[in-house]
Amino acid sequence: MGQKVNANGLRVGINRGWEANWFASKKDYATFLGEDIAIRNYLEPLLKEAVVSHIDIARSKNDQGAKVIVSAFVARPGVVLGQDNTKITAIRNGLKKVVKSGNATLNLVEVKNPDLDATLIAKWIASEIENRQSFRSTQKKAIQRMKKAGAIGCRTQCQGRLAGAEIARREGYKVGVVPLETLRADIDFASVTANTAYGDIGVKVWICRSANKAATVETEEKKEGGHDNAATKAR
Repeated sequence: MGQKVNANGLRVGINRGWEANWFASKKDYATFLGEDIAIRNYLEPLLKEAVVSHIDIARSKNDQGAKVIVSAFVARPGVVLGQDNTKITAIRNGLKKVVKSGNATLNLVEVKNPDLDATLIAKWIASEIENRQSFRSTQKKAIQRMKKAGAIGCRTQCQGRLAGAEIARREGYKVGVVPLETLRADIDFASVTANTAYGDIGVKVWICRSANKAATVETEEKKEGGHDNAATKAR
């Protein structure tokens, strides 16, 4: 069933975290959920030039009041920050008007390796297709970038009226191993729509960054424990 399920949602709680970190009662749940959607709809177009990977929202409450911490993971934070920070200040002021359940804080986090982020790669492929570039050569370039960045396996797929064809079809490329049914595998997935003159073209990207992330973490912990034991014996 791993072939039919969103690879990100299938791994939440195993090797992925939630993008919304908060707990609410039945009375506040609908309000918080609607506010999360409004926050993302507000920030996505404003941070388009910075290329947004994902937006994490965390809520906390203490004696000083409720806090809403919004972390936007972007590929190019310098585009938004600029030299005088006027643009990011205006965005933060607008965010405070959107968030009514607490004091909102916006943090920009730079993605360390953009070529291993499925959303950023999918958005790049979509933008190239919208600029009338060949969907085949664009997918091949994307796969080369992902493999060069250290991906174990990667897969791309474009579906729609490719190159203006009358009949929609699906074409894609795959290199390496992408074990969708292995829950321990660190697989990043993204789906983006490219708006062209002939219609919408769906772009999907899968990136396998580690074949067994959980096992790798356990091995590192054992090694650290082994060094500690050795140091204790030496003392």
